[in-house]
Amino acid sequence: MPADRSPAAGRPGSVGRVTAVFASPRELLGAVGRHLGRSHWITIDQDRINLFADATGDHQWIHVDPQAAARGPFGATIAHGYLTLALTNLFLPEIMRVEGASMGVNYGANRVRFPHPVTAGSRVRGSAVVTEAVELPGGGVQAVVTITVEIEGADKPACVVESVSRFLP
Repeated sequence: MPADRSPAAGRPGSVGRVTAVFASPRELLGAVGRHLGRSHWITIDQDRINLFADATGDHQWIHVDPQAAARGPFGATIAHGYLTLALTNLFLPEIMRVEGASMGVNYGANRVRFPHPVTAGSRVRGSAVVTEAVELPGGGVQAVVTITVEIEGADKPACVVESVSRFLP
């Protein structure tokens, strides 16, 4: 088990400690402005970057050629911005859980930014704040959770996304 992962986080479909548990979707309505916590750290290694390149067809040298990237603007290969964004789906279930819903679905994103590149070998984690929650007609709650992907030791985050989810009865 890698040292930067919680024991349960290494198993697909499971999470370790969850920092914020809501007993029902309606509890999200009172959580606007609440910082929900942080996920575990994970290392973004070259293998993960290469797998993402293979999955998306984005084999640009800044991502997959360590020798060329060492001479480039970042001094090393960097993770794809969309890889960093995709990791929010790994981090968020560690940070929050909404019980009492028949399902939770990704509804979209209001805003996504990539303020700082993630070089291969960096460690990242997610941090989350509920920034909006509204009742849906017919039941359920739509919540906007701003997720910040932090880079260990960096002044700026790798990614900030306003993630929109719907929790249905």
